[in-house]
Amino acid sequence: MADTEDIPTSPFPSRFDAVIIGGGPAGALTACCLAGAGLEVALVEASDPARLAQPGTDGRSIAVALSAQRVFEGAGAWTFMADEAQPILEIRVTDGASPLFLHYDHTALGDQPFGWIVENTTIRRGLYQRLAQLPKAHVLAPARAQAVDRGAVGATVTLADGRELRTDLVIAADGRPSPTRKGAGIGIRRFDYHQSGIVCTVAHEKPHDGVAHEHFLPSGPFAILPMRGSAEHPHRSSIVWTERLHLADAIVNQDDPGFLDELRTRFGDILGDIALDGPRFHYPLTLQIADRAIDRRLALVGDAAHGMHPVAGQGMNMGVRDVAALVEVMVDARRLGLDVGSPQVLERYQRWRRFDNMLMLGLTDVLVRLFSNDFGPLKLARDLGLAAVQAMPDTKRFFMKHAMGVVGDLPRLMRGERL
Repeated sequence: MADTEDIPTSPFPSRFDAVIIGGGPAGALTACCLAGAGLEVALVEASDPARLAQPGTDGRSIAVALSAQRVFEGAGAWTFMADEAQPILEIRVTDGASPLFLHYDHTALGDQPFGWIVENTTIRRGLYQRLAQLPKAHVLAPARAQAVDRGAVGATVTLADGRELRTDLVIAADGRPSPTRKGAGIGIRRFDYHQSGIVCTVAHEKPHDGVAHEHFLPSGPFAILPMRGSAEHPHRSSIVWTERLHLADAIVNQDDPGFLDELRTRFGDILGDIALDGPRFHYPLTLQIADRAIDRRLALVGDAAHGMHPVAGQGMNMGVRDVAALVEVMVDARRLGLDVGSPQVLERYQRWRRFDNMLMLGLTDVLVRLFSNDFGPLKLARDLGLAAVQAMPDTKRFFMKHAMGVVGDLPRLMRGERL
């Protein structure tokens, strides 16, 4: 990874088109897109980006849908990730021990995969490598935003070291807690699933052949996501294991043999013998959405705007949709000579994203409630539902396109077009 000091040292602007607070994937991708389109951008990140991109610091692997991959490619960052990205060629959905299932094959729609599994640290590293190539991207890290003053004609972000960044628009990409959102007085609606997501990487005996497995258990979904192999372990998969909150901590804190015993009872023998390949982590699972995605001279993207259960693997992809939509309305406004932080531009962004985000949050919530139980009549109904979709080619193709992220009112970047 390029060190932050390697980022081009062009003259520091007296004013920015946007100051992005939060340098995780959503914030760094926004900076890549805007700077690549010629806008002057400052990215403020509290942590050292080099540390965040180190292997073993996160544990999560991300399902990057086809439409989201197009945004990374359009931003010029995909080239730094592609060699470590595993294509998803098939998806198999099963419910407990039921013989009924749902199977997606990418060849039913063409030659493009449904998406790619990429480690979160690889995404971070690739984005910062791209930022290092962009003279209009000014990365300030580690640095902390201490105060945000938003007025009618502009905003000022004051850093903890006293520096002041003047800008037309502040973009909050600082995660679910989002101090920037809180500082703007934007409330959230939140629901706690009382579940935890256990994540780890396993090496296994047999090749995965690019198949992603979503296995529904009474405690919640259990996903086996295909990953690129390593020199030491040619066959690897990422595990996203939903467990009841009061059990997850005890499971994760077992010794390796005990943890693997628990894992094998859920993993089965489809890929042969398994072994751990790295540390394990667990994260509380909640649903939340901000009351609004904009305020005066402020836009929220990614987890600052919404957070969902990982059941459908869409959290990152919905954040990428936010980024692509916001970047498009800002670039269009700039080309017309308009103020990129004006209420009209921000309202267009919010109208575009609000319904889509609410719909996806609702769908993932229904899936969690429908499948995270073992109630007999409900289990029978959902198993018959899986079998019905499997038997209806047109319906199945629609769901496959949804998995690719290619349905709905897509921004240009998500359609593979230039800004």
